[in-house]
Amino acid sequence: MYGAYGHTGRFVVAELVDRGFVPVVAGRDPDKLALFPGLDARPASVDDPASLDRALAGADAVINCAGPFAVTAAPVIEAASRAGIPYVDVAAEIEANVDTLRRSSGASSGASSGASSGASSGAFSGAFSGAFSGASSGASDALVVPAMAFFGGLGDLLATAAMGDWAEADEIQVAYGLDRWHPTAGTRAAGQVSRERRAGRRVRFSGGQLEYVDHALLAPQEWIFPEPIGSRKVIAEFSMADIVTVPSHLSVPSVRTYMTVEAARDIASPDTPAPPASGPSEQRFVVDVVVHRNGRKRRAVARGRDIYAVSAPLAVLAVERILDGRTLAAAGSGVASAGAVFDAREFLDALAPAVVSEVGSR
Repeated sequence: MYGAYGHTGRFVVAELVDRGFVPVVAGRDPDKLALFPGLDARPASVDDPASLDRALAGADAVINCAGPFAVTAAPVIEAASRAGIPYVDVAAEIEANVDTLRRSSGASSGASSGASSGASSGAFSGAFSGAFSGASSGASDALVVPAMAFFGGLGDLLATAAMGDWAEADEIQVAYGLDRWHPTAGTRAAGQVSRERRAGRRVRFSGGQLEYVDHALLAPQEWIFPEPIGSRKVIAEFSMADIVTVPSHLSVPSVRTYMTVEAARDIASPDTPAPPASGPSEQRFVVDVVVHRNGRKRRAVARGRDIYAVSAPLAVLAVERILDGRTLAAAGSGVASAGAVFDAREFLDALAPAVVSEVGSR
């Protein structure tokens, strides 16, 4: 567990223990690792490959919860590659996830046969290849699954489940009904890195490609969420990691994400407090995914509490299934997102009661 003492990291460590794993806790700060008495604590820094090798020695897998992932993902993936173990992270940063998924496209130097993971079957390989600087060397035979968290992973699983037997779609909408959003320090730091990489522009996935645009946010519109969120104003093209994960393996030219105005205001305000330091917060969410094809719609919905807390079962269930061999035959090795690696409906069912989901028509 790299980044074990961060807000999400602590949830993940607790989830690992609850499910019978024995976590090795790692991170940059030796003093903060003392928060985990009785666990094997291994200080490691992303700018010291030897320390990462020591941290991963003897581990079966690594979960990276240390942001910004633009800084940490590549070094920890490289260490996992040297150790020959699978890698899972909870990255919500769009560009960091593109960098990671590009490892399967052959765009980064030394990239190997990761395309067999299934990532190349969607819009990703043509739309994103060459768009960003990738990892410094190719992937090993071990599986790499980025964005295995509330943003990126959950939406991808819902979209994949809703897609069902459709081979392609015209558009996929992912609407986030958050009644509030108290961001962690890590969320704010990652957001700053992303804004700097984009030079103030916004990003979207449209016309089968990732685009950077200069125009302002679109005017809020109404979205009728299932209960308990109900009818809310949302901001369209409030892009989250789903615009990377979903088209990485699903054939769809447009992926649009929406955010409730209340949550967008919270994340934009420097005065919004951080979430409580321990235990899930009172934040409620509904994720409403609609897949459009030839005038027809399919829908998948997930409900739960605390977007940071629910990232823990997402990441841990992913590791559990990878180690047990419960991955799709197409996944194999290389780099792929949640929907390409796991049986989406089975995974969503396994998330209950932390996340309760429904898949059906609309």
